[in-house]
Amino acid sequence: MLLVQSVGAMAALGRLGRCCRSLLHDSPKGLLCDLRRLGRMDRTIGPKRNLLSEDVVKLQDFQQRKLSVAHLITGPEGSYVEVFHHKLQRNELILKDELRLLLHLCQSVGDMVTAKDAIYRYHAENKNFAFGEFKFGPLFMRLCYEMDLEEMAAATITDKNLTGFFNDATSFNIAVDMLFTKGCYKDAMEILREMKSQGVAFNKDTYMLAFAICYKLNTPDSFKTCTTLIEEGQAKDRSISRHAYCFAVALALRQNDPQKAQSLFSQITNAESRLCQNLKVFMLAMSGAVTGAYSVLSAAIAPKTPFVKKLEFAKEVIELLRLRSEDGPHQLRVEQMVSALQKNGQVTQRSLDDMLCHTPPGRRKSLPVVEDRRVSRRTLRPLQSTLLLE
Repeated sequence: MLLVQSVGAMAALGRLGRCCRSLLHDSPKGLLCDLRRLGRMDRTIGPKRNLLSEDVVKLQDFQQRKLSVAHLITGPEGSYVEVFHHKLQRNELILKDELRLLLHLCQSVGDMVTAKDAIYRYHAENKNFAFGEFKFGPLFMRLCYEMDLEEMAAATITDKNLTGFFNDATSFNIAVDMLFTKGCYKDAMEILREMKSQGVAFNKDTYMLAFAICYKLNTPDSFKTCTTLIEEGQAKDRSISRHAYCFAVALALRQNDPQKAQSLFSQITNAESRLCQNLKVFMLAMSGAVTGAYSVLSAAIAPKTPFVKKLEFAKEVIELLRLRSEDGPHQLRVEQMVSALQKNGQVTQRSLDDMLCHTPPGRRKSLPVVEDRRVSRRTLRPLQSTLLLE
């Protein structure tokens, strides 16, 4: 009828749900600031500065699955959403596979309104039952992410009526990352508080996002929140990434506490990255340790070989060191070092903030391991003796 040729709409719901089961198996009011204004600003200054990699958001994988599901339907995708909307109006029971299919067919804001109503209904009908291994939360958040619906994402994930529906860290992380791109740091912090109040455990991505939000807020309270989270994470033996520690170090420096910054920096196990070295020079210069900062720059002078990647330093880091060495005994040496770095192309216009707020690359997919066979697949005998017999 509407969904599959010569088949009634409700019958099609059931069959399409069964067809997609194997395909998809793996897979508050007043809360927000003026996102429309911030959204326009974001579009004028360049690409979004997401903190989560594609490995976490999995937007490309999700979009591929949406295409795969759409190929199972001969009619327009909107027909299914329309049928589902009427199903909600008739207050009919919503099945898991039907909801999963709906979330893979949403293409517009209007579709998302239907999807939002559907998850409220589904949660009300199933809140006392375990959902199994499949989690709808990340699916809905990826839809919001795809369509730039930060308001809807934040409103649903913080709604007390949906407590328990978003019962995983990934859903909260994606919502926080969306708000981060719009500069709504206070609202993102509210989502983190809601996550904590619901007892959803922080993972390494959550800590990185939390420290980034604290860094952007840059207040004594956010600094205290950051240090408290670090202490709690360490006490619970939670994984805190190097990127997260870098945000904490940068916040300590912005709060004019180089001693705390040094303490946090010492907890980074591998501090040879460009970001870490920039923070180290900035931290040493801020503390007045001009000789130490000079030593870091001296060691970074790239050798004359095309196979060694040059270590770049932000102009603001270099300028701070020059300022701290001005009229001092090391001024001439620092100026000579800066000239050498500039000549070598190792001074970049990128700021420390740019280096901190970047989208990390996804993990490289490993090549398939070549099996070292020692037994013949045909005879099940040791391979060497089989070859000799043949």
